[in-house]
This record gives sequence, structure tokens and C-alpha cells, in this order.
Amino acid sequence: MTDTYLKTAAGADKPWPLLILLMALTAIGPLTLNIMVPALPNMAVRLGTDTATVQLTLSLFLLSLAGAQLVLGPLSDRYGRRPVMLWGLAVTVIASLAAVAATSIGALIVARIVQAAGAATGVVIGRAIIRDLFDRDRAAAMLGLVTTAMVIAPMVAPMIGGLLDTLFGWEASFLFTALSAALLLMWTTLRLPETRPASIAAAPGKLWHEWRALLASRQFHGYMLCGALGSASFFTFLGGGPHVVVTIMGRSSAEYGMWFAIMSLGYMAGNFTVSRLAQRFGVNAVILTGIAVHFVGTCVTLTLVSLYPDGGPATVFVPQFIISYGSGLLLPNAMAGAVSVRPQAAGTAAGLAGFAQMAVGAAAAQIVSMLLAGSTTALPLALMMLAAAVSTAVAYAALVRR
Repeated sequence: MTDTYLKTAAGADKPWPLLILLMALTAIGPLTLNIMVPALPNMAVRLGTDTATVQLTLSLFLLSLAGAQLVLGPLSDRYGRRPVMLWGLAVTVIASLAAVAATSIGALIVARIVQAAGAATGVVIGRAIIRDLFDRDRAAAMLGLVTTAMVIAPMVAPMIGGLLDTLFGWEASFLFTALSAALLLMWTTLRLPETRPASIAAAPGKLWHEWRALLASRQFHGYMLCGALGSASFFTFLGGGPHVVVTIMGRSSAEYGMWFAIMSLGYMAGNFTVSRLAQRFGVNAVILTGIAVHFVGTCVTLTLVSLYPDGGPATVFVPQFIISYGSGLLLPNAMAGAVSVRPQAAGTAAGLAGFAQMAVGAAAAQIVSMLLAGSTTALPLALMMLAAAVSTAVAYAALVRR
């Protein structure tokens, strides 16, 4: 049954049952991260702690999510995609239930760290599964569709979390996550076959050779850096945008939230374009196009904030549609390139690339917040996004194109 399923999935023009499952698996990480954000103030009151301490449920979650990818990728190469995915989902269910039962902030933080480690399986192993089933260019097209879940989930999850917190209390958000992960565990058990190449399963020594070759590959590091640096503009805006719009421009957080939808729409449009163009033009051509669009968007941002410092949120958000569209072109192809350098080590490649993306993003968000601390304009934000775009182009030229 498994062989037939894999041939059908790989050969069909649009393997929708598999793609929908992978989209759900990819969404579990962003869902668990964002669903409890609206409940943070209520958590602080109910658990008798302060805002800075309860914030650790977010920051340590992200740290665990990043670090887990370094471990889960190689584990899926060694033991298979399916068992690691199932164990990860089971851990997510157990940790979510532990969070519901938490009576102290310390217990809740520990539960969140474990929850993140489990939820990371959907992101990193989902990418490896796509590379197992499809060649490089088609994998980019499929990743473009699957990664839309990482845009939709952060948009929907806070609304669900806010409603649950208002009606039932903060514990309801974690109960919702536990039920969602349990249903996904059942779905995965029934519908996800093992996709890891059989040759690697029979030869662990060859797997070690593939890992070493991957880490020594100039091209892998180039794709990995393109993905990490290409997403740095988003994290830069994530860290500096609220300060620019709310503090410097004097607008409300609600207005900021409405404008933020522009970024999501731009990224989704880029992902949709990738699903149409990646197979026709190839991974590298679409990456180069994404870098060019990204660069144009950052130049437009710099021009507008320089010429119209009092122009309001439109001066930073309208160009963000262009930047996000370029990122939507760039990131799925960079990831497809990274996991295709050594296909037999796709899990390790996906884990390393995912870790690099989050690590660079976290650094970018922190740096821009420091640069904006004493600024009265959005110029530092624009300059840093331009620097990210230029760095991405340099990484492509120096490592990928060569």
C-alpha cells in the first residue's frame, strides 16, 4: 500500500490529500506559538507572576523550536520520517495537556519548552517528506503551497486564542492545541507512509557519509543563507514595525494589526506564484527573481521613509507587500535547494536550514529594536531591511551561483 501511495503522490499533478496533511503538520508549530499570545495578561494574573516572566513562555518556546530542528532532522534521516513525526505529535499532545494542568509559571514554561520540541516536527520533517517525494524544482512548487500554512496559522490562531481566553480562560487555548494535535496524530497514523529512501535505511554508514558531504557543501550553505537572510527582512519588521507605527507614528495597535495583513497577502501571493513557476523556470531562476523583487521593495521603503518621514503607516506597509512577495518567491525555493543538495540527508538539511532561519531572524528582531530605541523616524528599519536584501544577493552570488 505504501509504495502505491508514494507513486500516486509523486506522480499526480496535484497530490492534494498529501499536501493538505503536510499543510496541517506545518501549521501546528505556528498554532502552538500564537494561540496563547492573547492570554498572556490573564496568565500573569492567574499564576501570580509578572509580564517579563510570563513572556518566557514565548521566548523559550522559540528557542526550543529552533534547537529541536537541529535534532529532529537527523533523527528522521536515521530512523525514518513517520516514527519521528508520530512521536513529535504525541509529545505535543502530552505537553499541551501538561500546560492545561500547570499551577505555576515554572511548570507552564517547562510545558511550553517541551511543546515546542514536539511541534517542530511538523515544520522540519514536512519539508524533508516533500523532498523525498519530488525532484528539486517540483519540491519548490509543493513547498510554496505547503508554507502558506505558516502564514495563515499566525493570522487565525490569535483570534481563536483570544475568543477561548475570553469565554473559558487561558487553559482553553492549550486544550484546543492538545485536541488539534491529537486529531492530527490520528490522521498522520492513518495516512502518512514512510518516505525516507530505502537505501539509507539499509546503510547507516552511508548516512554518515551524506551528513559529512552536506556540511562540506558550499551550495548547501548558500541556499541555507539565502533562506535565512531572505527572511531577515520579515523578522526585522516584526521586531521594529510596532515601535515605528505605534510609538513613532502615534497610531494604535489595532491599526497596526490591520496593516499587517498586507504582508501576509504578499507572502501568500509569492507562494502561489512559486507553485506555478518553479517547475517551468527552475529553483535558481525563481530565487534570483525573489531576491530582485525583495531588493526593489526595500529600496522603495528607504525612498519613502526618507522623502516622507511623516507619511504614516503606508510608507512602510505598502512596500512590505513587494518585499513579502519577493520573500514568498525566495524562501520555498531556497529551502528546496537546501534539501536537494544531498537528498538522502534531507531531514538534516531541513533542520539546519530551519534553525539558521530562526536564529538569524531572532538576531535581526533584537538588533532593529536597539537601533530604533533612540530614533524618531523609520530610517533604521528601512536601512536594515535593505542590508538583509543585499546580504541575500551576496550569499547567492558567492555560494549558490558558483
